[in-house]
This record gives sequence, C-alpha cells and structure tokens, in this order.
Amino acid sequence: MRVRSLILVAVVALLGLARPAASQGTPTLTTQDYIDIQQLYARYNHAIDGGDADGYAALFTPDGSFNANRGHDALVAFIKNRNGANLRHWNTNLVITPTADGAKGSVYLMFLDVSARPARVGNAGKYDDTLVKTPQGWRFKTRVNRLEGPEPAGVPVPAPPR
Repeated sequence: MRVRSLILVAVVALLGLARPAASQGTPTLTTQDYIDIQQLYARYNHAIDGGDADGYAALFTPDGSFNANRGHDALVAFIKNRNGANLRHWNTNLVITPTADGAKGSVYLMFLDVSARPARVGNAGKYDDTLVKTPQGWRFKTRVNRLEGPEPAGVPVPAPPR
C-alpha cells in the first residue's frame, strides 16, 4: 500500500512539472496534426507530379506562395506552365516544428527523372515551409525550394527569393 501511495505521489508530481510548460504558451501539435501534415506533403508530390493545377493550388492558403508564385492563380499557372511530366518528387527526413501560428516544416527533396531507364536523380534540394491550420486542414502558407549542388551544364537555375 505504501509503495502505491509513493508511486501515485510521484506521478502527480511529474504531471505537475509538465503542466507549466503548456500554460506558458509552448506550441504543441497533436498526433493527428502530425499525420495531417505528412499527408499534406504527400498530396503535394502527387499533385505536382500529376499536373493537377487546381489540386496543387488547394494545398496552399489563398495568399500562399511557392518561391515567387503567390496566390491561387499564380500557383495554378505555375503548374500549367511547368514541364514536369517526367519528374517525380521524392521527399525524405521531414521535420515538423510547432510554432505559435501553426508549424514549420523542412524536408529534403530529390527530383527523379523517370524518362530514363533506370530513373536518375535530376537534382536535389530542400523545402522550407510555413504551415497553418485552416478550416480545410493544414496548408502551406509559404514554401521555398532551395536547390543544392552545382548548376546543370548549360541550364541556369534561378535564385530562390530572399
């Protein structure tokens, strides 16, 4: 009986120590938030690789941006004018960090060129994202892609916005 009482006191004390952090406004995300954000990243890759311009734009807030493309119409135009039929986006090492306004996301990116057999890596980079939870679910507020490595021979790579 004494051991149970000591365990109960220890558990209550530990819970009491954990409570001040949450009350100080430390941002938290639920397990469902993490799942929903991971699904947002997956839907992004499927939409961009499939050329689904409206589906792609719907993954952003109405004023959301990808590099220099800001707002729904610019995002739709970006996909419609993009020559990416033979590219596949491959993301890995997603890190999601809670913020006061939602979350930050960071993920590595490889472009696979599937016109070649076997497929080859076309380029690599990293996405840095600002994410917000809307009535429609988690959305990209800003998404910046920074390519890594040397420029492909004869193909200038535009600098990302600052």
